[in-house]
Amino acid sequence: MIQTDTEVERKEILKRYRKILRQAKPILKPGDTKLIKKAFNISLEAHKDMRRKSGEPYIYHPLEVALVCVEEIGLGTTSIISALLHDVVEDTDMELEDIEREFGHKVMTIIDGLTKISGVFEYGSSQQAENFRKMLLTLSDDVRVILIKLADRLNNMRTLSSMPRHKQLKIASETMYLYAPLAHRLGLYAIKSELEDLYLKYTDSSTYKDIVKKINESRSYRNKFIRQFIQPIEEELTKLGFHFTIKGRPKSVYSIFNKMKKQGIPFEEVYDLFAIRIILDSDLENEKADCWQVYSIVTDFYRPNPDRLRDWISTPRSNGYESLHTTVMSNTGQWVEVQIRTTRMDEIAERGYAAHWKYKEKDSSGKTGSGLDDWINQVRSMLESNDGNAIEFMEDFRGNLFHDEVFVFTPKGDLKVLPHGATALDFAFEIHTEVGAKCIGAKVNQKLVSINHKLKNGDQVEILTSNKQKPTEDWLNNVVTSRAKAKIKDALREEKRSSILDGKEIVQRKLKAMKMEFNSEIVEQLRAFYELKTANEFYYRVGKGIIDPTTIKSFKDFKEAQASKAKVTGKVKDESTFTKEIKSLKGPDHDQLLIGEDMDVVDYILAKCCNPIPGDDVFGFVTVNEGIKIHRTSCPNALELLSNHGNRVIKARWTSQKEIAFLAGLRILGTDRVGLINDVTKVISNELKVNMRSITVDSDAGIFEGTIKLYVHSTEHLDHLIKNLQEVDGVIKVTRFD
Repeated sequence: MIQTDTEVERKEILKRYRKILRQAKPILKPGDTKLIKKAFNISLEAHKDMRRKSGEPYIYHPLEVALVCVEEIGLGTTSIISALLHDVVEDTDMELEDIEREFGHKVMTIIDGLTKISGVFEYGSSQQAENFRKMLLTLSDDVRVILIKLADRLNNMRTLSSMPRHKQLKIASETMYLYAPLAHRLGLYAIKSELEDLYLKYTDSSTYKDIVKKINESRSYRNKFIRQFIQPIEEELTKLGFHFTIKGRPKSVYSIFNKMKKQGIPFEEVYDLFAIRIILDSDLENEKADCWQVYSIVTDFYRPNPDRLRDWISTPRSNGYESLHTTVMSNTGQWVEVQIRTTRMDEIAERGYAAHWKYKEKDSSGKTGSGLDDWINQVRSMLESNDGNAIEFMEDFRGNLFHDEVFVFTPKGDLKVLPHGATALDFAFEIHTEVGAKCIGAKVNQKLVSINHKLKNGDQVEILTSNKQKPTEDWLNNVVTSRAKAKIKDALREEKRSSILDGKEIVQRKLKAMKMEFNSEIVEQLRAFYELKTANEFYYRVGKGIIDPTTIKSFKDFKEAQASKAKVTGKVKDESTFTKEIKSLKGPDHDQLLIGEDMDVVDYILAKCCNPIPGDDVFGFVTVNEGIKIHRTSCPNALELLSNHGNRVIKARWTSQKEIAFLAGLRILGTDRVGLINDVTKVISNELKVNMRSITVDSDAGIFEGTIKLYVHSTEHLDHLIKNLQEVDGVIKVTRFD
């Protein structure tokens, strides 16, 4: 008998559902299975006629999210139920009250946190940012909202291939902007690495495929190398009676890509392509001693790099991560990263937050991983005090997701943990808002330093204050903590308010002296005359002295000239005509918004930040005042634009590719010889008829380094030129730069 598609799908749905129950079995309490079954049936009914973009039944998605929650994050029944129902309120008539009645207040709160907001948003914000804010605000009540959202996002990223290109870019960028750092911060390293790899796969697929291919090609060599490397360590540990597991694993695709990009090196030169992890079965009280003993065994066989020792056992990371990392030189001359940890530490590193709680309950001292609680408390206070718009809020929140920390001390020896890159000013605000606002400098280890001095591990910091000091705009560039940023913004808002009032008073006095009436029409014309967006901005600039009030006389002269012109022509000037006159004098309208469905006929400008040329992978972005801007998908600003303003991203298509020449930059590295520059310029000017805009060359100790800016027609044209330049005798490397 031939099975129908629906029969096959029904069997697959049940198979996935049973897998969830199997995985959850060890943690289920009496009555839990019944509740999970009820949630499954409601979700099945709610999504029965819905399909995903790939054509699969929609119910696969909530089932997969629930499976990630239990299998990869280690969450329990409440989270499984919430994951199964997370799209029900949004997609059906079911209300939050119905959920509360059936499953209780906890599940209802979590699902509310996961349900997107719909509606109109304030200027300068976006739907994504508002949804992020709503979800993150529930962090104050229940961290499970974020963990389920990470599971949801992981499943979306795993099934992204069925989405259209511009959606892929938007979702992948959101993931990289917020979800991957969140997974890192909550200690979910496996999920964080997979999200980063999938981001690279969809935003720069050729680089991704290239790295994967090279990792696969080197697999058999790598396995043989790992076997030889760990053999002496295994023998010694067994002899000493340790119970252990040793795993060898390659670095993630994204971390290899990151290294290549940061250091400007090819795949072959990334030195620690893989890491060895030694996991010990050890009692809680012996953990530290055992890990250090294993470290001493490893370094007996292989020479360690002294700059690469990381001790997160004595001072765990604030997300609860504990491990001992060292990089050692193998017998074949390769650097290898070795991570030493216990089974407990490994579970916390892999499972993050959920495992942290499991061990915290066992450890009555409450010491284990308490840094994660501190971080969540810190985030809570930031969430409660934030009253800016959602995009500002997101920037501040991301400031809390720093990867590394510095440990510094007060003059009395109290320890303060700050993000990597924190300054003396951050430290001052960490002590107290008043201390921060009056900070004029600091003494670090008894030495006088400025407020923007970056702190290092172990620094002892004493803050110097003055009652005359007050925060300024550029202070925001000197801090990294969200607490300091929020407090500085508060102080600046307060000062801005008083400057606006001062400015308004000055403008009123000036107009009175010139016998002009002070009314909304005149203020609107002044705003247009000075090309500012709001009247308050105009008052603020006058109050701060940026606009000299005496220049208002030229506005009066301009207005009178227009009036006399109107008398001659007999035309009456209305408000909009007046504004148009100013704009014709001052240049084009800076607030023009160009949006068009038909991509072939839409005007665009090329973004200066990444100088795209035809052939580059690009997207269009509808700006507030410059029409549509074309960016490369690898642009440094792409991540922020796509993740916070995805609603303004449009598919971009080139017009008139061949007639236009585009500016591109090339960096050339080689060994110096007589006539090299001549040969390089000959290739550019003779062979390809390319116009060169500038060339700068530096030669030092026989090494030649040059940068050339030139006009090309497309990436094909540029690739052809790079190939020809690489054939010039003495040229080692030619790379494009933005």
